[in-house]
Order: sequence, then structure tokens, then C-alpha cells
Amino acid sequence: MKHGVILMNLGTPDDPTPAAIRCYLQQFLSDQRVVELPRLLWFPILFGPLSMFRPRKIAPGYQMIWELYGDSPLRVISRRQESALRERLTALLGESAPAVALAMSYGQPTLRGALDELRAQGVGQVLLIPLYPQYSATTTGAVYDQVADIVRSARNVPSIHVVKSYYQYPGFIAALAESVQRFWQEHGKGKKLLLSYHGIPQRFVDLGDPYYEQCVETSRALAAALGLDKAEWAISFQSRLGRAQWLQPYTSQLLSEWGKQGVTDVDVICPAFSADCLETLEEIAVENREIFEQNGGRNYRYIPCLNDSAEQIDLLLEIIADQMPGLSLETRKRLAGNS
Repeated sequence: MKHGVILMNLGTPDDPTPAAIRCYLQQFLSDQRVVELPRLLWFPILFGPLSMFRPRKIAPGYQMIWELYGDSPLRVISRRQESALRERLTALLGESAPAVALAMSYGQPTLRGALDELRAQGVGQVLLIPLYPQYSATTTGAVYDQVADIVRSARNVPSIHVVKSYYQYPGFIAALAESVQRFWQEHGKGKKLLLSYHGIPQRFVDLGDPYYEQCVETSRALAAALGLDKAEWAISFQSRLGRAQWLQPYTSQLLSEWGKQGVTDVDVICPAFSADCLETLEEIAVENREIFEQNGGRNYRYIPCLNDSAEQIDLLLEIIADQMPGLSLETRKRLAGNS
């Protein structure tokens, strides 16, 4: 049986115009996994004021980042990840290498389209890797929903195994540590390392979402790998929406407080993101830099995501060797031995 791998990320607007951003936000924020408010309460907000004003507000920042990459950074980097993984698998396994495809939870390319692409290549066993190291119902949970919808409507049900999380994988922690150390060697080390994660409502965690706990475990493991003491690093959460309480401390507030307290040098990394995107490159690298500097901070450095680095591809090989059903022991050893 031929195997296939699908790399899946959140998604991106088709272009940086208010119209395209509006379309993307409406699809993304209509998912009840993401916003759990009653539809009668939420949709008038989503399709009213939010759709009217937010796309126009954020479009200029998106356009600036878009110009640097020639396209959406997430789409560009995701395609590089797809290509790099395909090349490494082919180099290791030759004609027996799993086929590789890309999908997004929202926007293009779709999961259904990626599955069709693999089926056309004769793939009968699929490993789906949502590129969210830490599980949350708002991200990986939404992927499971899409898989269920596809299975429910399929006459010939595809064989799909979904990777739930990889926040604790040795290769993941090692890759993060290597990226931080390489950055410090090139740019110097700040007084504090801030690990900023995408936020979710506190209520979701109270109801059983393991995301916060997994973020903490990733952070502790990375701090230990870097040899940092408690005073040298901290966790925060970004991108909150609305007035409800989200996971704290909030990234923007913590950076403001640090600036006022005389912390002059900060390095920021986003361990919940496998690829740089509009959120990391605009909100974290630009907006939060301004907040830190306006409150007295001096040196603010953003450490890029793993993107398509060799360490990222090594990690993906580790995940495939560990979780792809039906691989021979010899194939698993070849993947694990070269990751």
C-alpha cells in the first residue's frame, strides 16, 4: 500500500486586500471550534462590524508583509516545507517514499483537495500532520472535524491517521533550542526570552482543553535545553479577541510592563507556530516591538519559526517514523536514523 503525508496549517487570505481578508475571516471565525458563542449572537457581529472594519484596519500591515515575500508568507513557507520534506523522503526511501501534499484548514488548498491529490497518486494510507505542536480544540480539533466530514460523505472511506500533537517530541525541543542558540550566536542574547503562544479563551481550558498545559511543558523543556533559570524566561499569550478573559499573561501587557520595569533587551519566540505567518511577522515582530519600545524597551528581537529549516524537516521525519501506520520496521529505522 502506498503511503502519503499531508502537512496541514491554519490558512491564509488569497491576497492582502480587505475583500479577501474579509472572506477568510468569515470562514475562519464561523467555525464553532474557534468561536463557541451561539450563532444568533455571534454572526451579527462577525458579518457586521467585525467584517466591516477589521479587514480595512489590518490590510496595510498585511500588504507590507506580502510585498516582502511576494505572496502570503504562510503559503510560501508551507510550500517550501512540502517540497523539502518530499526531497528528504525521496533521498531516503527512493520510489517507496510517501507522497506529500499540503492543506489548509481555511482557504486554499483544502484538505479534501489534498486527499484527492494523493488518491490520484495511488495513496491508500495517509498520515495527516496538523502543524500545531500543542493540541487545542480550536486548531487540531477543527482538523478532526474536517476529517470526520470527509469520512462521513465518502463511499470509499480513506484511511487517515491524524497526529494529535508533538509538543513533547525530542526533535521538536531540540529544533527550537538549536534555532534559539543559532540566533543568539548571530545577534547576541537578550536579558529575557519570551515564549509567546497564540491565546485561547480561558473558558476553553477550564472545560478541558489541554493547550495551556502543553504550552507550559514545551516552555519548560526548551528552557531546560537552553540552560535558562526562571528569571531569564517567561510565557505569554497573544492575539486575544473580544472582551472575554483569555490565557494570561497577555504578550502586549507583559512587554509593556517589562519596558517600564527597565528590561531593555528581549528576545521573542513563538513555539506554537511551525511557520512564520502574518501573525508572527506583523503582530509579534512589528506591533509588539512598538509596544515594548514605547514603554522604555530598547532591543527587541524576534526569533523566526522553524519554517523549512533542516531541523524542522528532521522533526517531520521523526513524526512520520513514529506515527505512520503500516511502515515496515526497516523504513522506520531509516527515517529515524536520518532525522
